[in-house]
Amino acid sequence: MNEAFEGYERQYCELSANLSKTCIAACALNGEQKKQKISDIRDGIDDAEALIRKMDLEARSLQPNSKAALLAKLREYKADLSNIKREVKKIVSGNLNPSARDELLESGMANVMTESADQRERLMISTERLNKSSDIIKDSRRTMLESEELGVSILQDLHSQRQSLLHAHNTLYGVDDNTSKSKKILSNMSRRMNRNKWIISTIIVVLAVIIILILYFQI
Repeated sequence: MNEAFEGYERQYCELSANLSKTCIAACALNGEQKKQKISDIRDGIDDAEALIRKMDLEARSLQPNSKAALLAKLREYKADLSNIKREVKKIVSGNLNPSARDELLESGMANVMTESADQRERLMISTERLNKSSDIIKDSRRTMLESEELGVSILQDLHSQRQSLLHAHNTLYGVDDNTSKSKKILSNMSRRMNRNKWIISTIIVVLAVIIILILYFQI
């Protein structure tokens, strides 16, 4: 149900109950006190009509499936306000005989009791609906907090994995650098070994030639 409509509805129910009580009180008064009560009732009726107009605007702004139930309620409130206006006219006319006055008082008390019961029931329904909404909000908030904690945990894991990858990258870079240096060292050693082989081979050839010459001249 529309929350704005519910707010106006609660205000109207409270105002309607107060107007009915004021009508009953006005029946037992005379003179200026009675005029003051009637003035208060008329002011209350103006406020009630304003609330009904607001409820009507809210109801007509909704979708057809939601609008129908609210408009039905609104018709009840309009009928209720019409009854209050009729009671005020009877009080203002001052033509009530004792039996009619007693009847008005009895009917007024009955209306007050009925309206109070209806008001309590509506307030209980509204309170229950608000409690359910509050529970839904609490569940949503708890889910949001759990999702936030999960997101933080995932971000921490990703950060840790990123650090590990950076460390592994740095390690691989160091290994690659060391490998390059090792290749250079091995290449230099290989060149030196080849050079030494040529030197040794040359020395051996020279020694062989010298030995052959010595043997030749000795013979």
